[in-house]
Amino acid sequence: MGQDDCCSTQLIDANGEFNVAGLDKFMKTVKLAELGLSYAVVAIMGPQSSGKSTLLNHLFGTNFREMDAFRGRNQTTKGVWVAKAVGIEPCTIVMDLEGTDGRERGEDDTTFEKQSALFALAVADIVIINMWCHDIGREQAANKPLLKTVFQVMMRLFSPRKTTLLFVIRDKTKTPLEYLEPILREDIQKIWDTVSKPQAHKNTPLSEFFNVEVTALSSYEEKEEQFKEQVAQLRQRFFHSIAPGGLAGDRRAVIPSSGFSFSAQQIWKVIKENRDLDLPAHKVMVATVRCEEIASAKLSRLTSDERWLALEEAVQSSPVPGFGKKLSEILDTYLSEYDTEAFYFDEVVRKAKRQELESKALQLVHPAYLTMLGHLRSKALESFKTHLEQSLHRGKGFAGSVRNCSQASMLEFDRSSADASIQQANWDASRLREKLRRDIDAHASSVRSAKLSKTIANLEKHLDQALAAPVESLLEAGGKDTWASVRRLLKRETEAAISRFSSAVASFELDQSTFDKMVQNLRDYARSIVEKKSREEAGKVLILMKDRFSTVFNHDIDSLPRVWTGKEDIRTITKDARSESLKLLSVMAAIRLDEKPDKIENVLLSSLMDGTVGVPNSQDRKIRDSADPLASSSWEEIPPDKTLITPVQCKALWRQFKSETEYSVTQAISAQEAYKKSNHWLPPPWAILAMIVLGFNEFMLLLKNPLYLMITFVVFLLAKALWVQMDIPEEFRHGYLAGVLSISSRFLPTVMNLLRRLVEEAQGHPAPEAQRPRQSLASNISKSQTFQQNSSVSSSVPDSSVSTQISSTESGVEYSSQQLTHRRGINVEQAESS
Repeated sequence: MGQDDCCSTQLIDANGEFNVAGLDKFMKTVKLAELGLSYAVVAIMGPQSSGKSTLLNHLFGTNFREMDAFRGRNQTTKGVWVAKAVGIEPCTIVMDLEGTDGRERGEDDTTFEKQSALFALAVADIVIINMWCHDIGREQAANKPLLKTVFQVMMRLFSPRKTTLLFVIRDKTKTPLEYLEPILREDIQKIWDTVSKPQAHKNTPLSEFFNVEVTALSSYEEKEEQFKEQVAQLRQRFFHSIAPGGLAGDRRAVIPSSGFSFSAQQIWKVIKENRDLDLPAHKVMVATVRCEEIASAKLSRLTSDERWLALEEAVQSSPVPGFGKKLSEILDTYLSEYDTEAFYFDEVVRKAKRQELESKALQLVHPAYLTMLGHLRSKALESFKTHLEQSLHRGKGFAGSVRNCSQASMLEFDRSSADASIQQANWDASRLREKLRRDIDAHASSVRSAKLSKTIANLEKHLDQALAAPVESLLEAGGKDTWASVRRLLKRETEAAISRFSSAVASFELDQSTFDKMVQNLRDYARSIVEKKSREEAGKVLILMKDRFSTVFNHDIDSLPRVWTGKEDIRTITKDARSESLKLLSVMAAIRLDEKPDKIENVLLSSLMDGTVGVPNSQDRKIRDSADPLASSSWEEIPPDKTLITPVQCKALWRQFKSETEYSVTQAISAQEAYKKSNHWLPPPWAILAMIVLGFNEFMLLLKNPLYLMITFVVFLLAKALWVQMDIPEEFRHGYLAGVLSISSRFLPTVMNLLRRLVEEAQGHPAPEAQRPRQSLASNISKSQTFQQNSSVSSSVPDSSVSTQISSTESGVEYSSQQLTHRRGINVEQAESS
């Protein structure tokens, strides 16, 4: 056999120091860590210089140092050496132990012998005991102490390992092996019986601890060829030694090859510390350390795995298709590698460490899984939003769209989360699923609120348009049936809005209580519009009262402007106008939307129209105040929140109203008096008779002299022209002094104007006829504007008082309102343009 594949190293030196580095190097050289349980350990014991190393070298092809017989018999092997057998399957590790009973250590130094023997029995599967043939059957032969040492230290293992003891009888004599073997076995049994055992193994048979095999070899020095043939035959027994039926086929508690180095170190450490060696506990300890090392290595590789790092980076930005499958494959790779490497270690320890490795690996990848689920949740939520918007845009019902889109999004999330799950963990995605459900419900609620708010806002806008202007018009009219009309309008528009609202929200599937609440809100909003508009109109009630008074006072029953000719009963007209204004005040005094009767109008008419409202100046002022029904801040049968104008405020408004409308009445009275004066401008009859009698002579003189008559006629014409041109009655209307001053300032220009016209007519260039009426009209308008200005200055309430104008015409003096003057001016312009 060649020596090429053999490598050897000293495992334990003579001083008992364990060569850790040498063993690790040896394991790497022979690739022992990759073999699992497919390896065997063979150790040899025997007296010093008994040919142990020579036997091993011939049997296994090792290169242990052999004794040189020419230099004498001395110690060759020191400590424990280890080498790999050449050409034997499975891989066989050979240990050559230092010989026993050597003179170098002396008679009393047996400590190392026992330690090395115990180490060999704890590590080796097959222990070769090398002994001389001539020692068999002898009581004090050297093999007895060796066997006793073997059995004693075996008891310290506390568990049967079922080690194979292969007794090799060296330098066999002519005595057949069939006779030698029984004697040897009998000696072995006697030694086993005499060895002190622990209480647990008092009755344990030798076969529970050992398989005993016996073989014999011829003398190497005398029969070398025969020795080699016998060794070759023995070598065949070491092929497949660990297979069932082999030399070590029933071995127990085998340490996996990857833990051999650590196990050997720990066993030798315990032996040196002279402690009892508990192989089962040692096996668990070795399994724990090695499984932890394997798990840590796999976790470290997983942490730096490029596939995992790429997957972790990719999932941070977006969902990764096939995330669960990819991650499961990565985890399965390292868990499978762990299972392969830790397969031969203690099952309980192996499974426990695998669970720890799996737990740490899952803890490492769990954040990425949560990130993936977060992306899936966001994607499902966005999908729900998009599909809901599209569904609503197509005109589908809201509630049905929410159900369909929600169901589709949840199914999408369930499928995606199932795809993202990994085989190694049963992670629950229900928490994120519930969060997705809450987000979907929140978004649906938000959209529903927005849609409902938009619908309600449109209806409220429509109610504003349908109620505000009509209510304002009805309140300004201020008739007897004003509030009844307002109530009918409010009911009609409210019911129409509710009908439209019901149709609009039918697809929302609102619960009845919510629907009723929204309907009630619409009713309240419509009512609030009416109340708001009522309060606005009540704030300008004085203006409305003055407008109503002006309308009734200045227009007759046919709505034509009144002309104060002196025939009208101003007292009655004033009373009617004030009564209408008072009715308007009673309408504005309170909000009457509940169809409850009240006495506001009667109280106001009886209290104000009868003249009881005035500034009290008598001594019984307190008595009047106590009897006054308007001396209160509330109306009977009217709640405070429905009161627009309190009785006290009505009283104050009426007083202000009367003071501001007195001017219109005074103006009307003045207009009547002026009209009467304008129609009586001729002298009295007696004066006319006196003029006829006294002027009879002058009249006869004129008749007798036609020249005088002609001059008189011309003077009359000139006077008439001046009268018309200067509008003498209008000038004297504002007083005699003002009239004289105005006439004196205009007399000369007017005369010059008349003379110029006469000259132009005489020359054949008459002035256009239309120009003179226009000039006359302009003069009248100028005078009218002057009078309006004077009237506005003298009026105490210019925005509400109604003043009269006096306009002059060719036929006489006429009194009219401002509206009439404006209308006549327009008619004159239209006549001129035609």
